[in-house]
Amino acid sequence: MTKMKKLLALLLALTMVFALAACSSGSTEDTAEAEDSSGSTEDSSFTTATEGVLTMATNAEFPPYEYYENDAVTGIDAEIAAAIAEKLGLELVIEDMAFDSIVAAVTSGKADMGMAGMTITEERLQSVDFSEPYATGVQVVIVAEDSAITSVDDLFEGGYTIGVQSSTTGDLYATWDLEDTGLCTVERFNRGADAVAALTSGKIDCVIIDNEPAKAFAEANEGLVILDTAYTEEEYAICFSKDNTALSEAVNEALVELMEDGTVQSIIDKYISAD
Repeated sequence: MTKMKKLLALLLALTMVFALAACSSGSTEDTAEAEDSSGSTEDSSFTTATEGVLTMATNAEFPPYEYYENDAVTGIDAEIAAAIAEKLGLELVIEDMAFDSIVAAVTSGKADMGMAGMTITEERLQSVDFSEPYATGVQVVIVAEDSAITSVDDLFEGGYTIGVQSSTTGDLYATWDLEDTGLCTVERFNRGADAVAALTSGKIDCVIIDNEPAKAFAEANEGLVILDTAYTEEEYAICFSKDNTALSEAVNEALVELMEDGTVQSIIDKYISAD
């Protein structure tokens, strides 16, 4: 009987040893898997509106930064966004909307970021965060060839009706400088092309808009010219929701790398000549 008890005790002890070894092995594997999973999550710690997709809100009425070529949105911002998405291992999806809807789309989470030749302003910083600036823009004034407006200074003499695309920096500057001071009246349009059409028909006296689309509008509409002096200079950046700092940091890091390796400048040079 004693021998049998010793045998049973020995078998029980061996069973416990094997069980502990198995548990120890499983725990190590689980820990390794957890570490792998943690590492993977850290590499992609940001979230996007749709998993695996980087959604860019834009207004495709702003050549050469964004415009339609056949059925696809192309341009400087579209190509830079595609390069960023590739760096982050995401698929780029571009959503075209009214310019004044972009910030709302970003803050509501319907879009991950906004790119539309967008300038950093104090007003916009109250709603969204911005990346490092990636391009410089110039706001100019388009007038008819026989216009009494021959320089930007003439606008500050007052009495003119100025056309702008709603919620753009052209709108903001004209509002602050000329409308709020009672010098001029500002007419707002959904598209820059609509403002230019109003100018050609004599409904307004001039249009304040970015230099690049201004050149395209002046070329396409006989009798329109761009004043020699710029209205103002500004820097363009990408906007993000303040609630997704991980995404904004990841995109900004990718953007900076693309600026440092010359990719961003090569894209800009593709659309805008040095002249």
